[in-house]
Amino acid sequence: MTTVEPIRDIENIKKLEDYFAKRSLRDLLWFTIGTNCGLRISDIVALKVGDVKNKTHIQIVEKKTKKFKKFPINAKLKPMIAEFTKGKKADEFLFTTIFGNKLDRFGAYYILKTVCKAVKLEETIGTHTMRKTFGYHHYKKFKDVAILQKIFNHSSPAITLRYIGIEQDQIDESYTNFIL
Repeated sequence: MTTVEPIRDIENIKKLEDYFAKRSLRDLLWFTIGTNCGLRISDIVALKVGDVKNKTHIQIVEKKTKKFKKFPINAKLKPMIAEFTKGKKADEFLFTTIFGNKLDRFGAYYILKTVCKAVKLEETIGTHTMRKTFGYHHYKKFKDVAILQKIFNHSSPAITLRYIGIEQDQIDESYTNFIL
């Protein structure tokens, strides 16, 4: 199994967002939730309209861990959610296919790979890339591995740093800056 990477360059995230925006508000929204909230794709595609519409927080029980998670909906997501949920019923899945079925993680993966290829992104990409991207940029902004460890439910800071690619970045920097 190939390990996916975070998207480290903000410009590449912007390219993806721009491409998604031209393609589909649905796809832009699930990508933005992934990169701004750090949820696993299985939790994103399980969201119902009522989980987000007119809400200040998203509250879920994570599929993988079965743990309760609550976090605020940020200013970037609020208008996107408001626009996307207009006229939708609370019990509907938030993300559906053109056939009215719930979007699944395989469909999301295919869409993400297609868009990444279109914008010529070279990182090793998968749907978990969104979660790792959230973690990477959260760490870069706040330098608080303890809170990120708690957000991700990791057992140690070392696991969190390795997970988001910081450990490898530090090793690479060490080698690059070491010259005898």
